[in-house]
Amino acid sequence: MDRAKPVLRSHAGGVSTNAPTTARDLPPAHVTIRGLTKRFGDACVYDDFGLDIPRGQLISVFGPNGCGKSTLINMIAGLIPADAGEILFEGKPLHAIKFGYVFQNYREALFPWLRSIDNIEYPLKLMKLSKGERRTRTERLVTNLGVKIDLHRYPYELSGGQQQLVSIMRALVVEPEILFLDEPFSALDYEMTLFMRDQLQRLFVETGTTTVLVSHDLEEAVYLADRILLLSRRPARIADYVRYDAARLRTDATLSEPNFVHVKAHCLEVFLREVHKV
Repeated sequence: MDRAKPVLRSHAGGVSTNAPTTARDLPPAHVTIRGLTKRFGDACVYDDFGLDIPRGQLISVFGPNGCGKSTLINMIAGLIPADAGEILFEGKPLHAIKFGYVFQNYREALFPWLRSIDNIEYPLKLMKLSKGERRTRTERLVTNLGVKIDLHRYPYELSGGQQQLVSIMRALVVEPEILFLDEPFSALDYEMTLFMRDQLQRLFVETGTTTVLVSHDLEEAVYLADRILLLSRRPARIADYVRYDAARLRTDATLSEPNFVHVKAHCLEVFLREVHKV
């Protein structure tokens, strides 16, 4: 297959845009969504929506403002209920798996009265692991990731990027089957955003965890992803599900490579088409 062209998904040729993606080149589905419906008052955000999320890939979610990007991952993660439909994790319900969630507001997500290392260990405490087991698992994660932060500091003593890295490690320490990130870099300056993109890539390569990232930045959505899920205006449907298979680790040089430029341009075209629809 020509790497210079994105693989366009299932929406040409009259195929329903609410149909789940079942292209032959998709790896086995880790998350299967069928018939998903969600309303907030009179606003229909999803109506009979379907999607397959492949195992071991990083999927970015991008679309018009208010289309339901965060709502989608919040429903998958069980943070808000769906009105109808089914979400299964390799055939299992949510309560049968472990997942991690990284919120965009890292300052509010961490407990300010706990040291950073205790913040990371907190989910393990809820799992009723012993203090020794909690510390062993945390230290192993820190070592594997090569993190150089002084984790005995309190969150307010760390930079914004360091705080968000602590949040990500707290999500990873439970060894999740799937990791959700809701615009995790939106409150960071550009320098720290670039640093955190690199950190997230390293985490993903190290763990191989299925990851779903909501982003409001198209460059970021393409740069980090194996596949970009492009949503329409609500009720959200799959406008496209685009493959981007550049090797990792990606660098600033990636941003000027023909394949990246081509995929980003295609995603922008789809996005603008959806934004301008009446």
